[in-house]
Amino acid sequence: MADQADPKGLEALIRKGAVDTVLTVFPDGLGRLMGKRVVGRYFLDHVLGDGVHACIYLFTVDMEMEPLPGFTLTSWERGYGDMKMVPDLATWRLIPWLPKTALVFCDVYTEEGLPIEESPRWVLKRQIERTRKRGFMVKTASELELYLFRESFDEARAKRYHGLTPVSSYLEDYHILQTSKEEPLVRAIRNGMEAARVPVESSKGEWGRGQEEINLRYAPALEMADRHVLYKHGVKEIAWQQGGSVTFMAKYDMGAAGSSFHLHSSLWDRSGRKSLFAGRGRQGTPLFQQWLAGQMAMAREFAYFYAPTINAYKRYQAGSFAPTRIAAGWDNRTCGFRLCGEGHSFRVENRIPGADANPYLAFAATIAAGLYGIDKKLKPPALYDGNAYEDPKLRQVPKTLREALDELDRSKPAREAFGETVVTHYLHHGRLEQQAFDQSVTDWELVRLFERI
Repeated sequence: MADQADPKGLEALIRKGAVDTVLTVFPDGLGRLMGKRVVGRYFLDHVLGDGVHACIYLFTVDMEMEPLPGFTLTSWERGYGDMKMVPDLATWRLIPWLPKTALVFCDVYTEEGLPIEESPRWVLKRQIERTRKRGFMVKTASELELYLFRESFDEARAKRYHGLTPVSSYLEDYHILQTSKEEPLVRAIRNGMEAARVPVESSKGEWGRGQEEINLRYAPALEMADRHVLYKHGVKEIAWQQGGSVTFMAKYDMGAAGSSFHLHSSLWDRSGRKSLFAGRGRQGTPLFQQWLAGQMAMAREFAYFYAPTINAYKRYQAGSFAPTRIAAGWDNRTCGFRLCGEGHSFRVENRIPGADANPYLAFAATIAAGLYGIDKKLKPPALYDGNAYEDPKLRQVPKTLREALDELDRSKPAREAFGETVVTHYLHHGRLEQQAFDQSVTDWELVRLFERI
């Protein structure tokens, strides 16, 4: 699979007709893949040298693709002009579930050739640059949970996503019999990802009915973020091809377990060969202690980058394996931060992000928090032993999007790490999302009030 990343490899496949379509893509602020399908020959003749254009408004729209007001980046007043997508050829891969199709991630620039700093890929690259200057490499891994349903996406939409049929009628955590019933789809996902250079470790049944967890192998942070968004995108396409549907919502049903994005992080030397975290015992090295302390110190201020939707905060329920308290414990799943692994695999798992998080922003926040701890030489509290859900002395994970946005707004470390432009952009996006929800009448209100109020 390694030879697929050879820049000349894509050209060879196009010239011999094995690839006729190249997906030129970039992640938007919501973690979706945006871009164009480019004819292979045109990609070689023009896009490789000149890039490809897209409307810059794609960083200022909501989930419905509605242009939102009040952004500095672009607006109706500024004409919603173009930006340039420049392929990063190191990222190209074949997409085996689409015929004769390859995909390449792009970085986005203004027409004047300046990086669009609000772009999630640039936000993460800036934090990676900060670690590189200190002689470090950050490696991350994503554990993503999702729900599988028998209805197609079209059927689910027609039912307004009510009364859907999970592929399992009982809880299936580690359950081999039930996951055998799901194997036609999950096997296609595992094998498709492997062939698309998104290496998979394993899949398993999760705690919910129809809930699976498919774990991706760890990698340097930018490569991991690219794999993460391609995985989420590909899972939906493969499910669609098989007539089913999936959701990565953090909490699709209050009666069901939430879906997490357990975020593992570790620091390595510049070459990426030596872990800088593993020490004697469970405390790790002093560098690890500072990294962990930074994660904990910034957990509330950076929460928006781990939980960017209204729905995300409904996942934080006691006794649900989702965290409610900011604590760190050894292999303790009641804590927001779980220490695990040994030797080179020793790491911290942040259990706060939901499956709806944008991995570029979540990884960027992780790096910024860790560097804050290192720069300030912070020390974490003693490892927590016991049930963190029931300890009122521990700080809480924010309960709502509004609370998380207020924390980010007050955060001086966020502005120092990301810059005023980035923080202002995402604060505005989050507040418009909160406003849209505040102005909506929900099904809960109708059921509770329509007849009886």
